[in-house]
Amino acid sequence: MTAPLYQSSLQSLPLLSRGKVRDIYAIDADTLLIVTSDRLSAFDVVLPDPIPRKGEVLNAVADFWFEKLGHIIPNQLTGIDPETVVAPNEREQVRGRAIVVKRLQPLPIEAVVRGYVIGSGWKDYQSTGAICGIALPAGLKLAAQLPTPIFTPATKAEVGDHDENISHEQARTLCTSKLPNGAALADQARDAAIRLYQEAAAYARTRGIIIADTKFEFGVDATGTLHLIDEALTPDSSRFWPADQYQEGQNPPSFDKQYVRDYLETLDWNKKAPGPALPAEVVAKTSAKYVEAYEKLTGRTL
Repeated sequence: MTAPLYQSSLQSLPLLSRGKVRDIYAIDADTLLIVTSDRLSAFDVVLPDPIPRKGEVLNAVADFWFEKLGHIIPNQLTGIDPETVVAPNEREQVRGRAIVVKRLQPLPIEAVVRGYVIGSGWKDYQSTGAICGIALPAGLKLAAQLPTPIFTPATKAEVGDHDENISHEQARTLCTSKLPNGAALADQARDAAIRLYQEAAAYARTRGIIIADTKFEFGVDATGTLHLIDEALTPDSSRFWPADQYQEGQNPPSFDKQYVRDYLETLDWNKKAPGPALPAEVVAKTSAKYVEAYEKLTGRTL
């Protein structure tokens, strides 16, 4: 097993940006290299300790879904081996955790699909009887499954800030302000996101996993064709619950940052950067949860 990678340091390609987890490099006019690090963010703060194998898991899970759901919508993948676009002494930094993708113009929204009432959706429902303005049946309990999945887009926040839930009409307006044919693209993104979620959730259920909600990102090429970009249906972008521990009315455990969040909630911390260091046990258990999610979902050993 390779050492954890907190931050890539490629010199052979120009760095374009660093997100909470991913480092993006330019290759040429048509392609980018995305390196998925082992950084972990909680409460929108990037923590100082890497989670071993996390980047490898996220990359492998996303690749699994890109392949499985490729019949629904084109995606960002080029099929180019990441190790061929960096210097020989940098190959270890990208091995198993990087992809070469098409350069696409991202839609300025997060495409969120919810199948269950949880998280910010539960708070919204408790106060308004709706989620993002979408009216729901009365009397739903915490973690209840919705009659049908709903699309609840959000703005894209800068690192350290929170995404803001918006209505689909607001999403259409935001896309129109940034892209030709933006309203139609927002509609396409909504329809694709719901279909992607439905197919993925149905498959995951056969593997003993409930996908409670997820967020997608979409981009367009020069012809205006919509593509699935960024990550897809990973434990970072989704809420994965073990089906055998699910019970309506309770907040189920999840295959992601559960141990980290639980630990951080015991601290006197203002949830602002810099985040606190993590005990070795919390790091190890979190790493194990990510690996378990991949192996349970795919039936493969990482």
